[in-house]
Amino acid sequence: MAGGERIAGIVMAFELKNLSEEMLMNLTLRPKIDFSKTMDLVKPIISEVQSRGDDAVRELTLKFDKVELDEVVVNPRELEEPLLEDSVRKAFDVAYDNIHKFHSAQVRETLSVSTMEGIECRRVPRPIERVGIYVPGGTAVLPSTALMLGVPAQLAGCTEVVLATPPRADGSVCPEVLYAALKCGVTKILKAGGAQAITAMAFGTETCPKVDKICGPGNQFVTGAKMILQNSGEASLAIDMPAGPSEQLCIADASSKPAFVVSDLLSQAEHGVDSQVVCVALKGFDEKVFAEELEAQVSALPRKEIVKEALSKSLFLRVDSIDEAIRFTNLYAPEHLVIPVDEPEAYVDKIVNAGSVFLGHYTPESVGDYASGTNHSLPTYGYARMYGGVSLDTFVKYITIQKLTPTGIRNVGPHVETMASVEQLHAHKNAVTIRLKEVNNQS
Repeated sequence: MAGGERIAGIVMAFELKNLSEEMLMNLTLRPKIDFSKTMDLVKPIISEVQSRGDDAVRELTLKFDKVELDEVVVNPRELEEPLLEDSVRKAFDVAYDNIHKFHSAQVRETLSVSTMEGIECRRVPRPIERVGIYVPGGTAVLPSTALMLGVPAQLAGCTEVVLATPPRADGSVCPEVLYAALKCGVTKILKAGGAQAITAMAFGTETCPKVDKICGPGNQFVTGAKMILQNSGEASLAIDMPAGPSEQLCIADASSKPAFVVSDLLSQAEHGVDSQVVCVALKGFDEKVFAEELEAQVSALPRKEIVKEALSKSLFLRVDSIDEAIRFTNLYAPEHLVIPVDEPEAYVDKIVNAGSVFLGHYTPESVGDYASGTNHSLPTYGYARMYGGVSLDTFVKYITIQKLTPTGIRNVGPHVETMASVEQLHAHKNAVTIRLKEVNNQS
């Protein structure tokens, strides 16, 4: 886009006040993904797995992951206990406890309301019985995702929890993923990734149970399969949310430490070449030090080539006020919103669209990704405008119940008769009329 310059030769920078409304809206758009090509590649995979089950999963795993599977699905409790270093085990235990504590607080009790005399209405929570959770294993294995999805499924009381994750080169399950699965009470592990794993869980195979809802992040093939299958009447499947590549927006001001800001942006940029990060800078932010830190920190990263590619599609936006910063933030609707400033609470009430928010200098996005307790499975690609992140509610459905006494049917019945007449649904009206006759005869 015209009007921008590069910071440290990488990130494109703009002045908000110099942008037209059209240019501003263009900056909120993510790097384009050609989902039509993805869908064309995914559809044959779905067809193969649907028709051939485990055999197709084996063949596709060999084709894409170069792994020959003996068992497609395993019971985690029948595998050898994973061998982990004490520090790793402790880290996962702390993360599990914090995630469990935060999501336990989300448990909702039965709601009961008397809407009129003689009418009781209730809403009761019930678990989604059979769920699938997807734990990515592409450019980086993400065992933390097993906790983020497994803990709320466990708390919800789901009776069948199938965890799908790509196998290691020897066909085994990543030991950290297995450890998390055991802590969360996962019932089956599907040793497969990509669209083939999503399809196996959606339809079921000889060894993989069919699930009713699939949750979890993944690449464009995983996302494509989830989106196709949720619209398939045959699969009868729900998903957590649509998803695109990972992203972060960071708001910085004069109080922000450039080294912290850069470290947060890079922690998201390293996810993949299609990730995007945005820095929204108020007056006084030290842009010179920011550029120096950007060069230094990028050069020290093992995944620097991935990071540079992601940063080439990223943004630095200069704004004049908190209101301007918030306006752009709400337009962009970031997956992660980091606000490393002295007074971050000044922003909170104005934030409408964001997946998860990180306040203050000592709250890096990484803590939410792993162990603060909030969930890291979040809406991306602008979907934070209409979706929230994974929570206990993701694995729960609510049933409404009503109960009327004779007094209740007397109070509401005539109004129902009238409304049914307006809609010319005479059987609806009659179901009330015959009851009113009975209760009126008894009085």
